[in-house]
Amino acid sequence: MPTNFTAGPVRVRVPATSANLGPGFDALGLALGLHDDVAAEIAPAGVRVTVTGEGAGELPGDDRHLVVRAMRAAFGRLGGEPSGLVVECVNRIPQARGLGSSSAAIVAGLLLARALVADGDSRLDDAAVLRLAAELEGHPDNVAPCLLGGFTLAWTEPAGARAVTRRVADGVRPTVFVPTERGLTAAARAALPATVPHGDAALTAGRAALLVHALTVDPALLFPATVDRLHQDYRAAGMPGTAALVSALRAAGVAAVVSGAGPTVLALSDPPEGFDPGTDWQVWRLPIDVSGARVARGRLGHAERDPVAAGRKS
Repeated sequence: MPTNFTAGPVRVRVPATSANLGPGFDALGLALGLHDDVAAEIAPAGVRVTVTGEGAGELPGDDRHLVVRAMRAAFGRLGGEPSGLVVECVNRIPQARGLGSSSAAIVAGLLLARALVADGDSRLDDAAVLRLAAELEGHPDNVAPCLLGGFTLAWTEPAGARAVTRRVADGVRPTVFVPTERGLTAAARAALPATVPHGDAALTAGRAALLVHALTVDPALLFPATVDRLHQDYRAAGMPGTAALVSALRAAGVAAVVSGAGPTVLALSDPPEGFDPGTDWQVWRLPIDVSGARVARGRLGHAERDPVAAGRKS
């Protein structure tokens, strides 16, 4: 079936995400109210990408950019590529910090490509977008909340990734502690052993089940629900500052975990009054994003082009 492209630009807003949430390794994720805005339109030839905000001057400005790579993957599923692309990225999600910047780029690219094809929604529905996003990312725990919003439980079947969403209880108040240093997911995964003790696996499975209840029904249980023995201790040596901050927060009774592969720390309950993580950390109270990725027609507006306009940092 030939591919018919739409006239005019399209834009998408995608949220930051935190995955794992402690014991929910590669399965649980949460969308946060800090966003990247990305716009794209068909060009006569070539690929041009501009980046404002996070990653400006570092990320590639051509078809090596992850948004473009994701768009091309989607165009491949939709039957053909356009002659060229112009892409504008306004990034607010910190790069390589464990807040889902790569998942945001992948989801943005897939949805932009779908929106640029006249019948894209019928040829690549949200379930197919999730499957393709998980293929590109390697696991579904970040791409699911980025696409769907809220608290997500994701898993992979032979046919690909699937996910469900759950409403988060009112008492859950995420705070992220974002360091100046960066981390790499590949390095964090390399630190994990091939096997873990059966007792550690059993304990973590129980706490992951409890975490679903704590996040959706009873936030008073968040502290015991965020105990993990599958991944955080194994990664601690590579992120000593992150491990120390998680320990300090938990010693103060805060339900703190490593955000994704780190090095950001996520607290799901309020830090104590006056808690000081030190000068190497920025502390942001972020709402939960319940909408997920949102697509619209037209170019980015003035507010969307402001690198600090989407997401409240405090």
